[in-house]
Order: sequence, then structure tokens, then C-alpha cells
Amino acid sequence: MNHAHFEVVKNEKDSMTIRDLGPWHQHLTITNDAEHVVTVMAPSLNGRRLFYEDSMGDVDELLVKNGQFDGFAAGPR
Repeated sequence: MNHAHFEVVKNEKDSMTIRDLGPWHQHLTITNDAEHVVTVMAPSLNGRRLFYEDSMGDVDELLVKNGQFDGFAAGPR
């Protein structure tokens, strides 16, 4: 199984949002590959928050601390 396949869909002053692309029979979801996704995205964040749109269209947050994955948080509803 390959790492998550995603794209940046919003690049704002205080946050960045990425979207899960799949296909999920070939790639892990962002949720299931969160540590790797944060490792890839952390250098671009510069202290900004990282949101993601999952395969169901829900937006949640990948928490980042010192450039590493630190858990999940509910996104804006």
C-alpha cells in the first residue's frame, strides 16, 4: 500500500487544507497515514494549522507540534 495521495486545496495565511484523493485500494487515507502526511507538509506550514478533507468530505485538523503529528481535532463545522 502506498502513502496517502493528496493535494493542497487551500493555502491561507493561518492554515492550509489538503484533500484526500485516493484511490483507496492503492493509497492509504490521510487519516491512516497522518504521521507521514505531517512529515511531508510540516516544512510548508510555518506555524499554520493543517486541515484535511477526508474521503467522506469531512474537514478535520491534523495537529502538528514541533513538525510532527500530534493527534487529530475536529475541524470547522
